[in-house]
Amino acid sequence: MRVGVYVDGFNLYYGARGLCGRGTAGWRWLDVRGLAASLLAKHRMWAGAGLHRVVYCTASIDAATNPSGYADQQVYLRALTSSCSVDHIEHGYYVTRVRTAPLATADAKGRPVITTSAWPIMVRDSLHATVPRASFMASYAYREEKGSDVNVASHLLLDVLTNSVDAALVISNDSDLRFPLQEARRRVPVGTINPSPGYLAGALRGRPGDGVGRHWWHQLAAADLRAHQLANPAAGYAKPGGW
Repeated sequence: MRVGVYVDGFNLYYGARGLCGRGTAGWRWLDVRGLAASLLAKHRMWAGAGLHRVVYCTASIDAATNPSGYADQQVYLRALTSSCSVDHIEHGYYVTRVRTAPLATADAKGRPVITTSAWPIMVRDSLHATVPRASFMASYAYREEKGSDVNVASHLLLDVLTNSVDAALVISNDSDLRFPLQEARRRVPVGTINPSPGYLAGALRGRPGDGVGRHWWHQLAAADLRAHQLANPAAGYAKPGGW
């Protein structure tokens, strides 16, 4: 059984950061192939399964605004391909926009609470009357990664529809992948890997017997990430400091 692995790199990164901690070392230098092979070994319902292709979808950090982050990321991407931890890297891109939104703080569950005027800061109208509970609008620069989810879906469906793989592992918790995952499950067994500490997105849920059947779901833990790190150096590339 030829298994294709399709990774949403940024979804995996932010999920891993939530599991392991932003300021901690020991998880960023991830061996993607090693992690995928370990997941396959845990789920033995796919008899004779072997990794056939690992596709990693990401986008390059902006070198102008974050030169050190860009340099570290490029070292990691070169290490992934040179060490054969992934077979193909598909690049998306970033867009930078200015957005306008009401000023807010987070409540205990992280939900936005709109900030409104009250003493000692109060808004006055054109007649100099106070306007209690007026909202404050702020504009801010917003950078958004684009393309990774589309690239995951495209590679997944192309490989499934051309019979290039017999099963698939998808590492993402992006609900935008609902339709391609449903279509893939009609044709091949699919393992859906949630890399985040939160619940699996409802849109990615399903039943083991959907379509051709033998589907499974797995939630990563910090131990999964720390146990599957590239060698240092990996194919001549040294792990960045603090990783």
